[in-house]
Amino acid sequence: MAMAVRFPLLTESFLSSQVVDMGGYPYFVNPISDGIPALSKELLDEVSAGIAEVCDLDCDLILAPEAMGIPLATALSMRTGLPFSIIRKRRYGLPGEIRLDQTTGYSGSAMYINGVRKGSRILIVDDVVSTGGTLRSVVGALRGGGVRVSEAVVVFSKCDDLDALGHELGVPVRRLLDVRSSSGRPEIVEQ
Repeated sequence: MAMAVRFPLLTESFLSSQVVDMGGYPYFVNPISDGIPALSKELLDEVSAGIAEVCDLDCDLILAPEAMGIPLATALSMRTGLPFSIIRKRRYGLPGEIRLDQTTGYSGSAMYINGVRKGSRILIVDDVVSTGGTLRSVVGALRGGGVRVSEAVVVFSKCDDLDALGHELGVPVRRLLDVRSSSGRPEIVEQ
């Protein structure tokens, strides 16, 4: 008997992903991480329900990096009623703006957080974690601003040891699927 798949649309979508080489980094192209092919309502519903299921949601605000954190935060906000804000790549110069420098497995840039207050409890939502560079930068910047990160969640984890990353950050880091690319093909790693 085949084992039941917890997130069938997400699993099918990921296993159908194309893997492209980004300067030696195997990058999978998926509706959740890139909007290619188009992100369907059904897939976004399954993902937002999955995030709501795996998270405690003990927070005042959902915070998500642009670009693909935006549809995730929007869907989760609509499902839970929690407000959300976006970590932007554009500086606005607003009072209280927090700057961070983030590095991913294939790029890096400055990002800016607005709309958070000292003492706020934040849920970070993102599409993928690989090296943990973005999460480290965001958590560090928020803590530096007196903001409490209650948990983080990603749809796809490529991280070798997500629990160790969460321990390092002092924040529970949850995921829907553990994934990797092998020989140019996407694979799901059993949790």
